[in-house]
Amino acid sequence: MSDLDSPTPADALDGASTVEVRTSASAALIPTIRAVASDLAARADFDLDAISDLRMAVDEACATLVDVAAPTSWLRCTFLVRPERIEVHAQVQTKHSDAVVSTDTFGWRVLQTLADDVTVHHDAGRDDVGPTVGIRLDKRSGDVMR
Repeated sequence: MSDLDSPTPADALDGASTVEVRTSASAALIPTIRAVASDLAARADFDLDAISDLRMAVDEACATLVDVAAPTSWLRCTFLVRPERIEVHAQVQTKHSDAVVSTDTFGWRVLQTLADDVTVHHDAGRDDVGPTVGIRLDKRSGDVMR
């Protein structure tokens, strides 16, 4: 089981909220996930710049993953919302076990600029789930020292 699949016990969240959105891995559905990200950041009192950055980062991460997704795959985004940061874990099932997220593109550079931390996870898969690729974003509130 990868970090993206690991459920977090409620008592370990330290007051954090978790929201999960699961859709078909389709570019047409990314605006829905982007809207959820914006709403969660606004409710956590992030400033407008941080909300905008998170929205664009989620959009870019999801678009990157949809590009490597299997045709009937799902796109799953899990948001861990804390007062000072939001962690986003986005994941898709891939077409092939050797599928990789390209990190040498302009879009990837934009993603790194928008998020405080960006990592890629690859999971070879289990019996019930094919290979997966995920991206983790960490966006800190605009008023937190970086």
